[in-house]
Amino acid sequence: MNVVTIIGARPQFIKAAALSRVLRQHHTECLVHTGQHYDYGMSGIFFDRLQIPKPEVNLGVGSGPHGQQTGAMLAGIETVLQERAPDVLLVYGDTNSTLAGALAASKLHVPVAHVEAGLRSFNRRMPEEVNRVVADHLSSLLLCPSQVAVDNLAREGVTRGVIIVGDVMSDVLFWARDQVEAEPPETCRPLGLERGGYFLATMHRAENTDDPSRLSGILGAFNALDLPVVFPVHPRTRKVIESSGLALKPHVRLLEPVGYLEMVALTGGARMVLTDSGGLQKEAYWLGVPCITLRDETEWLETVEAGGNVLAGADRERIVETVRTFRPPAQHPPLYGEGGVAARCVAALEETLGGEPARPAIAQSS
Repeated sequence: MNVVTIIGARPQFIKAAALSRVLRQHHTECLVHTGQHYDYGMSGIFFDRLQIPKPEVNLGVGSGPHGQQTGAMLAGIETVLQERAPDVLLVYGDTNSTLAGALAASKLHVPVAHVEAGLRSFNRRMPEEVNRVVADHLSSLLLCPSQVAVDNLAREGVTRGVIIVGDVMSDVLFWARDQVEAEPPETCRPLGLERGGYFLATMHRAENTDDPSRLSGILGAFNALDLPVVFPVHPRTRKVIESSGLALKPHVRLLEPVGYLEMVALTGGARMVLTDSGGLQKEAYWLGVPCITLRDETEWLETVEAGGNVLAGADRERIVETVRTFRPPAQHPPLYGEGGVAARCVAALEETLGGEPARPAIAQSS
């Protein structure tokens, strides 16, 4: 089976670390990095630390408005598909890279397999929601993390090619947890943090960074907390904070982006996680760390229903009160798989698409 895989952002690098390793045991893969996350802190460090195969193609698109960025990706991916003539295009999650990959492949009649299919926040103002809906409806194989995701697709009339495999991030998380326990990352030691003695915060979604009221509420909550707030900052978020004129107190410690092993170590040692990241919601749950989500909805509903995650929005007082009062149950039911998810994804690809003959090169459209 000849596979082209599209990645472009940190969460996708993590998932590819697990799935590509299994896929390449018996199949050919061309890894295409769109360049959506392009500097070392957001990209290169993940390839180095997670032993991800180096991308065969780097489109180098970089940041920009949604239309401009997605259009550049679409053109670049189309060229790769015409040259490589894959049996299937593999996409992850809900980024512009995912949308561009699904669009390019569908127009060239290349089957699309979507890892992390069926997620819904039901907020169409989020660009990620639009991306995941479009990708799902263009996909031939929909690899879902849970029954909730399957049910979401069924409500939209998507029932063919839908398979529950769990969440491939669990494979990498459990591996990284063991690595961190055996040898804590050197870069975390100079921070002088005590286990359970700090909050870990992340924020990158446009709904929070681009809305002055929400940004002020979240940063104000960080200022009001009574423990150090360790805040690895997305480059775009740092620019917004600096231009906003909002002052952060000394206990809010802004860090450069950290590698995945460092992030797992920081998450596992935190008193609580405050985030708008979908991936970190799950990782906090798997590591047994209480999570407060800085959004009004989440596509990872199961973490909320199981009691490990709570939605606090962007209101300063609500966030602070939630931090003070939130006490998750001692035991969490297992969610999204207990490892071996990458192998299930590859098996689904083989069963559904692996029997097709290699397709001929695709002719240029007139």
